Amino acid sequence: MGRMSDVVKHGSGDVDVRKARILLYSDDRNVREKVRFAVGPTTHGRPIEWVETATHAAVIDQLDGKPFDLVVLDGEAAKVGGMGIARQMRAEMYTCPPILLLVGRPGDAWLATWSEADAAVSHPLDPFAVREAVDAFFAPAQADA
Repeated sequence: MGRMSDVVKHGSGDVDVRKARILLYSDDRNVREKVRFAVGPTTHGRPIEWVETATHAAVIDQLDGKPFDLVVLDGEAAKVGGMGIARQMRAEMYTCPPILLLVGRPGDAWLATWSEADAAVSHPLDPFAVREAVDAFFAPAQADA
């Protein structure tokens, strides 16, 4: 699944910035709200389109053929945690989007490694850490001098 460029130029010189599509999974509405509030409406000038899910089945349904720029998974979700979903995504998806895992405590960072997540932030969620982690996925590439 190819990625569109971040900027689309029209013949008239107008520029549209493509939305950053982020899938957010947690069975806890408060966790989803904290993540959205911490990140804000944009990342590196791109508006964010949030797709929220509260169940494992909904995550799989959303990932089935729909492109996402980032997936945020709550490792503390009941029934099916984000760590298991991350492993499943890596095993079953040919082109897997980057994964940010929300873990229970800083000492659980090794579980993020086991789950093959690209990054992790621990509960309690520090809004600055969440924002920084999400922004890191959308930072423009830096040219080496």
